[in-house]
Amino acid sequence: MTKPMIDHDAVLWSATGEDQDDRSLLIVMHGYGSNEADLFGLAPFLPLEPVIASLRAPLIAPWPIDGFSWYPIDSPGQPDESGVDLAAEAVLEWLDSLPNQPSTIGLLGFSQGGAMAMQLLRHAPERFAYAVNLSGYVPPGVVPGDAVLAERRPPVFWGRGTHDQVIPLSAVTRTVDWLPEHSKLAGRIYEGLDHSISQQELADIRAFIERQL
Repeated sequence: MTKPMIDHDAVLWSATGEDQDDRSLLIVMHGYGSNEADLFGLAPFLPLEPVIASLRAPLIAPWPIDGFSWYPIDSPGQPDESGVDLAAEAVLEWLDSLPNQPSTIGLLGFSQGGAMAMQLLRHAPERFAYAVNLSGYVPPGVVPGDAVLAERRPPVFWGRGTHDQVIPLSAVTRTVDWLPEHSKLAGRIYEGLDHSISQQELADIRAFIERQL
């Protein structure tokens, strides 16, 4: 598999230049088959403090047209571990390349992007202050950073809907077992919500991020 790379020119920023100075960073990662513009539309509903950087996933998704993915979809909820690891490494390399390193960095992802938020925490637990996992899951396998997370227990918000038919039960069960042992979990299940984000969830996300700033 070719090593994936984040396209710097495709990143959408909520602030640039001097407007980024002395502000925290929130890395945003879209779901499978989408692009960087998708979750960037959430910016008006999020706190103003963090600078938002919405990334485009590095792989072309087989469907839909013009969509992207972080790693091959393979079996939903049970991706090949090496593909997820390579994607996490690509995001970390992009982060390393930034001219100014923010003092505080948060993660927010939807679906496959939510799985990426979890994997980035696992690969670099010392770099990220918190994570928001929306309709996503914890990828399978063991990562060296898991032991550090079990000690540090960073704040994680995990939201999902009762009518979500996209994420299989096996991935939900794995996440239910993993998160309480590796994070300070703020989880919420939204009655009647499918594989999407509700207004109530947006309000909960905003409150969660504000508590971390």
